[in-house]
Amino acid sequence: MLSKSEIVAGEFYHRYIQNIEEGDINKNLKKNTRQFKKFLKEIPRKKVDRAYAEGKWTIREILQHLIDAERVFSYRALRFARKDGTPLPGFDENTWARTAGAAGRRSWDDLQEEFRAVRKSTEALFASMNDDQLQFVGEASGTAQNALALAYLIPGHVVHHIRVIKERYL
Repeated sequence: MLSKSEIVAGEFYHRYIQNIEEGDINKNLKKNTRQFKKFLKEIPRKKVDRAYAEGKWTIREILQHLIDAERVFSYRALRFARKDGTPLPGFDENTWARTAGAAGRRSWDDLQEEFRAVRKSTEALFASMNDDQLQFVGEASGTAQNALALAYLIPGHVVHHIRVIKERYL
């Protein structure tokens, strides 16, 4: 098993990575999946379209953001695991949130189901990787990263947004 000391990621991403304790990445992902699914069920339906301030995302939009970001991060992990050193661009999360159309168009149940499907795919992807694949360093958003970093970043990003929702929305 690789240790967190073997993570390669830009400083910006460490705020998410630190949310996940060192350990088996596959167990961490599954634990995070269970925790997030339980958390989503606890959110009152009347609050999913509430933003805590003008210009901030609703909880529904946060869930869409988590789905989109997980797809991007998983794709990066796949590219790095396949030893593809081609630099990968970043993405503008605010543009994506504005254009995704989650607010008013996507049902809460549909978004939850999509998250479960994306996460199942993410879990399968990381379960297929060996240590050599997890350690390959590529470039994304102008910084060096490896798939190991993304294995912590993905659930850590979810934990970050759980905290935001608890502190500012509920």
